[in-house]
This record gives sequence, C-alpha cells and structure tokens, in this order.
Amino acid sequence: MLFTTPRLGAQEEHALGQVEEVKDRLKTRLFEPRRWTGSLRKLSLARAIRGSNTIEGYTADLDDAAAIVLNEAPISANEATKLALQGYRDAMTYVLQLADDPEFSYGPHIIKSLHFMMLRHDLSQRPGLWRTGTTIIRDDETGDVVYEGADVDLVPELIDELAAFLNSEDEPDLVSAAMAHLNLVMIHPFRDGNGRMARCLQSLVLAREGTLYPPFMSIEEYLGRNTRAYCDILEEVGQGAYHPENDAMPWVRFAITAHWRQATQMHKRIVETELLWGEVEEVITRRGLNGRTVVAVADAAWGLKVRNATYRAFHDDSDTGITENTASRDLRSLVDAGLLKPHGQKRGRFYTAGDQVVAIRRKVLSGDEWDESDPFGR
Repeated sequence: MLFTTPRLGAQEEHALGQVEEVKDRLKTRLFEPRRWTGSLRKLSLARAIRGSNTIEGYTADLDDAAAIVLNEAPISANEATKLALQGYRDAMTYVLQLADDPEFSYGPHIIKSLHFMMLRHDLSQRPGLWRTGTTIIRDDETGDVVYEGADVDLVPELIDELAAFLNSEDEPDLVSAAMAHLNLVMIHPFRDGNGRMARCLQSLVLAREGTLYPPFMSIEEYLGRNTRAYCDILEEVGQGAYHPENDAMPWVRFAITAHWRQATQMHKRIVETELLWGEVEEVITRRGLNGRTVVAVADAAWGLKVRNATYRAFHDDSDTGITENTASRDLRSLVDAGLLKPHGQKRGRFYTAGDQVVAIRRKVLSGDEWDESDPFGR
C-alpha cells in the first residue's frame, strides 16, 4: 500500500493555479530564442544539483556546481562532494534524456538506473540495488531514531505499485510528482541516497509531463535552502515509520508552496538575466570586444569564478567551440579592459568581476532574497 493522493480542495486548486500563472510567464520568456538562456540553464541545473546534495551534507559553492555541470573539475569542493555532485549531474542528465523518450514507462529499472548513476562511486552503498535489511534514520545531533523505512520484503512490490501509479496517474503534474517523491522517500528502498533519489524522481515526473526545462521547475534548490522545514514535514507525515495510511495533505501543500516560491524566484532571475546580458553586451560592444566574451563577464557579474576551462566548456556546449589559446586571449582582453580581475597562476588561475562589472551587478541584480509569500493565502 502506498500513500494515497489526497483529495484537493478549493485552496489547493487555487494554489496550483497560482503556480500555473507563474509557469505561463516563464514559458513566454523562455520559449523565445535568447543568447542568455544557455547560461541560465547551466546555473539553474547547478543550483538544483547543489541544493539536493546540500541536504545530504555535501556543500559546494555555486562555482563548483556550475563547473561540474560543464564536466569540468571544481575549484574547492572535496573529493566526496565532487563525486556526489557528479553523480547527481549524471542522473539529472539522464532525466533530461528520458523526458522525450516515446517508449518510456516507469519501472524498477528506471529507479535503479538513476540510483546507480548517483552512487556508482561508492560500491559499498549497493548502487542500483535494493537494500537487504532494515533502514533506520537517526537525528545527527541526538542519535534518536526519527524514521524506519518499509519492511525490506515489501520493497519490490511497493516499487512496482509506485511505477503503476505513475504510469496511470491523472492528477495535476505537480501533485503526481510530489506523491512520487513522498512514496519513494518513505519506502526508503536503498541503503543510501533515498532522499536524492526521491527528489530526482520528482524532477523526472515533471520532465515527462513537459513542465518546462526540469531544472527551471524542480524544487531541489528550495529544499536545500529550507532543509529543516523539509525534514520536519516528512517527519510529520511519516510519524517515525512507514505509515501509508497517514494523511499526505501536509506534504502536498508544502510541495505546492515550494513550487510557487521556486517559480517566482526563477521568474525574477529570468528578468534579471535578460537585463544583465543587455548591460554586458552594451559594454562589450562599446569596448570593441568579441561578442562571445559576454558569457564570461555575465558569469563574473553573477559572482562566479571564471576559468579558461569553464569558459571553453560553455562554448563547446553551445556548438561554438574555441581553443585554449583563444580563450586565454579573450580573458586577457577582458582583464585589459578592466572587466575581469585575474587571480592565481597557470592552471589555478581564475577571474572575478572588475569594478565596472560589480557596478552592473549592483544596478541589475536584486540579491538572493526569496519571495516567501504563501500561495494558499494563509
């Protein structure tokens, strides 16, 4: 038996409508071809990867997560964090591929494959295989048991039931995705990585439903910023063990709220990214610099550390590849123009925003404050 999707009332329908309105505004801006959308996709995926792994204790700078999205080495992340981020990147990349697969269907093989991609660097955690015994979650501070997963003998049939639900569901996509998340994390089918898998499965459901580019609508970043509230709501619904008879409505309302706040933040970023690129392009043109350097200056304006490798990797990803020497010349020209500041030597060199770019940042970007309003109007 799985957790049952709760019957939605007027408040839930209204809140879902609020999210749909923001999604429509996002679609209007994102479906028009813009030079800056590639950069926005990169940073959105990086934020999702970083957010989901932060919950598990793998903390990384946005620079490092963005580098890993581009398949480049991070600057400061330790080895364990690097491997965790890479694993989640690979799983999310597979999610993006599955979004358009006409022969797709949910099944244990999909869930096991995503789990293997996430944890293949640590074979002791049985990546891609169900756990063989009891799973217990303890509070890191007190050592108290806060949750015990479903009986191990029930795991295969519960996963089959979850797959059947997803293959036949007719609920709103955000609700179906939330219930997939809840059921997988409560079943806790793996020895480790269950939270990451539940969040990734939620993104897969959204991707299959055509909900924009998944990292634009996934809530991993929001959950990473609100880990305590996220854990508290799961503890409230789970009540210490696998109790599928419990009411899932508190979780569904939490997930809808998370989507509302993530979507409004994404809308703000889209508006600011468009303005930022416009300001940067104007400066690049006025200085007579090559137009392809806009991405380097824009990244610096966002506060990222720009490197030769990540600058080249971005252009490789957009089919306008450049050589290492060309990248060096481009970055040197930006330094000469006072738009970037160099740090370090040789392979350790990176670049940050110059004073003029910092001024653009202050003019255009409003900071990282989130809209904490409630779509339920509480």
